[in-house]
Amino acid sequence: MRDPTSALDALPPLRDVIAAAGLDARKSLGQHFLLDLNLTRRIAKLAEGRDGVAGRTVIEVGPGPGGLTRGLLAGPAARVIAIERDSRAVQALQPLIEVCPGRFSIIEADALTIDPGKLLDEVGDDGRCWIASNLPYNISTQLTVQWAERPERIAGMVLMYQKEVADRLTARPGSKDYGRLSVLAQWRFSIHKGFDIGPRAFTPPPKVTSTVLVFETRPEPLAPADLKALSTVTAAAFGQRRKMLRQSLKALGEAEGLLAAADIDPTRRAETVPVEGFCALARALTARNTP
Repeated sequence: MRDPTSALDALPPLRDVIAAAGLDARKSLGQHFLLDLNLTRRIAKLAEGRDGVAGRTVIEVGPGPGGLTRGLLAGPAARVIAIERDSRAVQALQPLIEVCPGRFSIIEADALTIDPGKLLDEVGDDGRCWIASNLPYNISTQLTVQWAERPERIAGMVLMYQKEVADRLTARPGSKDYGRLSVLAQWRFSIHKGFDIGPRAFTPPPKVTSTVLVFETRPEPLAPADLKALSTVTAAAFGQRRKMLRQSLKALGEAEGLLAAADIDPTRRAETVPVEGFCALARALTARNTP
């Protein structure tokens, strides 16, 4: 049996791959290539613990020249499915199909246009996959929210963000970074920081530091709530985060009654309410709207 690690090690350096494919990074695609294979392997290894990638499918978004892809294929994943919209990168990734037959495939598409539910439903194994990506900064938040809507199909995620977004995802109540994204992500995932990567590690260097986060899907939500209702109350509350909740929630109807049902002081502001509190608000909203 062919050793995939040896075969991967024999592939050309990523800079040569980029040159051969004419794969210059494009700002319109949010591309910043991570070429240090030690770093990409370190990212891949973050997914190998506990309920990790062994025997599972990994979906990678925006692989570019394939640095992280190589790290994932060198590990115990059953297969890796790459979603890439740049046809130049699709061409550059073709040798990986030959090196890892049956374990690697490419979907040429924009990740934002793919129905995440349909894609995740088609994944084999036990129906749950891992997602890994050096996320394009311009779509990272939108993709994260999409994936948070289908946690039952996701065992975990290893994702790289600009540090500002990572700080929002991991923020605790009372901090300036705590917001709607914090609540929606932490409701279904336990999130912890892997490590930071400075701008000089990338080609071209971004203007910000990047942070790798590990998401592990909670066996049960942090507290019971309907996703649509939770999305609604967090949008209203954080849409006017400097106002007291009795003001910011007026768009939902009679705010005082809603807050009383959730046992939340109406003079509090959104950034002081924990995830469980927003779940209580979501349950109250659902109850009020149920005939």
